[in-house]
Amino acid sequence: MQQRRFGADGSVSAVGLGCMSFGGFYGAASEDESLRTLARALELGVDFWDTANVYGDGVSETVIGKFLAEDRGRRARVTLATKFAIRRTPDGKRGFDNSAAHMRESLDASLKRLGVDRVDLYYVHRVDRRIPIEDTVGELARLVEAGKIGAIGLSEVAPDTLRRAHAVHPIAAVQSEYSLWTRNPELGLLQACAETGALFVAFSPLGRGYFSGLLQDVEGFEDFFRHDNPRFQGLNWRRNRDRLEPWLALAKAWAVTPATLAVAWTLAKHPGLVAIPGTRTAGHLEDCAAAADFALDAARLAEIERVLPVGYAAGERYPDAHWAGIEKY
Repeated sequence: MQQRRFGADGSVSAVGLGCMSFGGFYGAASEDESLRTLARALELGVDFWDTANVYGDGVSETVIGKFLAEDRGRRARVTLATKFAIRRTPDGKRGFDNSAAHMRESLDASLKRLGVDRVDLYYVHRVDRRIPIEDTVGELARLVEAGKIGAIGLSEVAPDTLRRAHAVHPIAAVQSEYSLWTRNPELGLLQACAETGALFVAFSPLGRGYFSGLLQDVEGFEDFFRHDNPRFQGLNWRRNRDRLEPWLALAKAWAVTPATLAVAWTLAKHPGLVAIPGTRTAGHLEDCAAAADFALDAARLAEIERVLPVGYAAGERYPDAHWAGIEKY
């Protein structure tokens, strides 16, 4: 598996594993299948695993913890990332809390579920606008000094926030959605990551499953996320679905799966980037991991962008309620 730089002297696999679906975000998840997927990840050299305390209210972390506990030698082979900040308000709504107390409480709970005494990367999942990012990063730096986290990450932030945070303590990674139909990071965030030395972590490189080519009828979605997502609704979906035919034809012509091609495009866009496709099945992970060995030359990249040009997607990438805590730029 191709490696990419992480931190001052480390590296992680170019294709990582997003573990949100272990918590049932895209429909019911089987613990046994999730465990098989983690085992296959190690076999493939996929060593960068990304989870969060809110994925299934701790289910994703618990599954990973169970897998690591089965063989204590596994922990050393994995770069483990998790997140904090999202919480439910007393009235049941989603809110954000970057306070030191919530940060430490969340970390202790995550470490317990994961069965480890340290995570390699701890993300601010969403920025709490009540608290300056400098204060949040200062508190995280104390956790680095205490040995409970190895590095600090940010999620869904603007370039200026990254620069301000980095001035307090080195930011090892910045996570944001990035794919052929979500190209906002090209408007400054990728550049800011290169400037600060932060690894850019591209989540949803398959467009929530869109680029796999397997989604045709979205009416029967079990999961709430795509059911409420504007890109999978009504006229937006019909327009987006119609763009899939030439995309699938490219993958067929080049003898790769559509999933492999989508992840390969993401990896080709920036040398300081890793992609973390989310899956709960070993077979799908194999398709995604194959992208690290499928090089795209300039001619093929141009052909892909002719078929799916910048800005082609119909609809916003999130419903209105999900934009809180995400910094637009």
